[in-house]
Amino acid sequence: MDKLKLGFALTGSFCTLERVLEEMSQICPEKYEITPILSPIVASESTRFLEKDELFSRLSMITAKKPITTIKEAEPIGPKKLFDAMVVAPCTGNTLSKLALGITDTSVTMAVKAALRNEIPIVIAPSTNDALGASAKSIGLLLNTKNVYFVPFSQDAPDSKHRSMVADFSLIEDTLEKALEGVQIQPIIK
Repeated sequence: MDKLKLGFALTGSFCTLERVLEEMSQICPEKYEITPILSPIVASESTRFLEKDELFSRLSMITAKKPITTIKEAEPIGPKKLFDAMVVAPCTGNTLSKLALGITDTSVTMAVKAALRNEIPIVIAPSTNDALGASAKSIGLLLNTKNVYFVPFSQDAPDSKHRSMVADFSLIEDTLEKALEGVQIQPIIK
């Protein structure tokens, strides 16, 4: 049986990248062939959470593939039908807003646009400090977008960050499995 081709996009919620990489490494290698896609900030910056060179090294070990880091590299995803599904994890409020409004100005937004064009499942794992604020309308729009599925998410620090929510990254693969069946995993908000 052929492996499903999975585009796996990472955006700039740097404090959650470690958890996302752990989950990416757990996705069934017998079932999925993963190609990483990095937003410009993730591809170019080292942070206190993760050095850029370490990120690239770990992605190479997990996927054995060179990450897609530019719009030019992401553009063929649509016409060549490179993926059977896509995951965006972590997905920042900035990226949520761009996706909701159809803005295509990064490798990640181009990859998602291409995937939507091909009507394949897009699994979004939000991580944003304003999910219950400015990003709420973007989440609402995407919840009503065909072929978009959300990894269940919840408030991560309700006492100190009242509007912040983050996905339960351990549910990425479960959400993906359901999305491939055309079903949104429930509950969406935990």
